[in-house]
Amino acid sequence: MLNLTGKNALVTGIANNRSIAWGIAQQLQAAGANLGVTYLPDDKGRNEGKVKKLVEPLAPSLFLPCNVQDQAQVDTTFQTIKDQWGKIDILIHCLAFANRDDLTGDFSQTSLEGFNLALDVSAYSLIQLSAAAKPLMTEGGSIITLSYLGGVQVIPNYNVMGIAKAALEMNVKYLASELGSQNIRVNGISAGPIRTLASSAVGGILDMIHHVEEMAPLKRTVTQTEVGNTAAFLSSDLASGITGQIIYVDSGYCIMGM
Repeated sequence: MLNLTGKNALVTGIANNRSIAWGIAQQLQAAGANLGVTYLPDDKGRNEGKVKKLVEPLAPSLFLPCNVQDQAQVDTTFQTIKDQWGKIDILIHCLAFANRDDLTGDFSQTSLEGFNLALDVSAYSLIQLSAAAKPLMTEGGSIITLSYLGGVQVIPNYNVMGIAKAALEMNVKYLASELGSQNIRVNGISAGPIRTLASSAVGGILDMIHHVEEMAPLKRTVTQTEVGNTAAFLSSDLASGITGQIIYVDSGYCIMGM
């Protein structure tokens, strides 16, 4: 029943085979979507080569550099989508970053520079990419981002990223309100802790994963594939009545009082 054939999907945030974005890309492609992939460019071109080799089996029809802190790259990305695809149906936002120093120690010592960086990359970029995608979602569409429980509850060693995720979740609601009249749905997935390149910056991530395995109703954490399955569902017509929501994919951990 879940069929994304004929849908154009842009996936951001793939860094390696542990990335949640990688799990999402795989499930979208398995459902028939035509993929476009962006990568974060670096001076030596390492990210480009690494991500290109990883996604090659998915045969993306677009493979583009896109640093959201460079508006010119964002503009070029969506101009290319317009020129080659004509429209976009699915936008996957899997972007987050904070300085490691702003994830530890006293939260009151968060630097202004670090605060602005975390909010810019992790939260504002959803607004930025949605604005660029909006005129190309001519047949409606689905925008999906990734959040975490640290946006609504205090999580050790999460600090400024918790503030960024809180902002991100409100972005979901305001964007859903604005874009709903164009049949564009905006939702977030709050995934349980998964060992990824991004999560490795969070001190004690393995302890967090083990705690979820002990306390969650399903007695385990989740996989990239499970998050990808939820993203594929939210991207499909099966989720046509769902917008402005944060869907928890965390083995039920969020319902527990601990």
